[in-house]
Amino acid sequence: MIQLVHVVGNNLPGSELLPSVELPMDLRVRSRQRVVLTNGENAGLFLVRGTLLRDGDIVASRDGKRVRIVAAREKVSTARCSDPLMLAKAAYHLGNRHVPLQITTDFVRYQHDHVLDDMLRQMGIEVNEEMAPFEPEAGAYLQSGGHSHGHAH
Repeated sequence: MIQLVHVVGNNLPGSELLPSVELPMDLRVRSRQRVVLTNGENAGLFLVRGTLLRDGDIVASRDGKRVRIVAAREKVSTARCSDPLMLAKAAYHLGNRHVPLQITTDFVRYQHDHVLDDMLRQMGIEVNEEMAPFEPEAGAYLQSGGHSHGHAH
């Protein structure tokens, strides 16, 4: 079994040729787990606690074997609105509920929850349930690759 112990980059040249593993967001935040690669090999993730794996991240073993992480399509709700202020308000209200969010200039996405969908629809925001990769914001203190950015520098 390959033991994958650190992130070496994201979307590196030639990475599309590497064996990969497709994981939903809930598994891309787990630092210890067994996975099966696209080539059928078994591997184990033994990453620094708090590591957040992103689509395109390359993880490697101590002996240099590399594997590409693919964000799996999962059930999400995508909120869209032509009014940027209303979209910002949607992000605010979802954030107040400590919901992990993927925020872009065109939409706000979160793991599907019909109660949250109804809340946004009552605000006049279009919400669609779909299957899509989910890449939420890492937050103020955690970035991709597990590097914490606390207050002490």
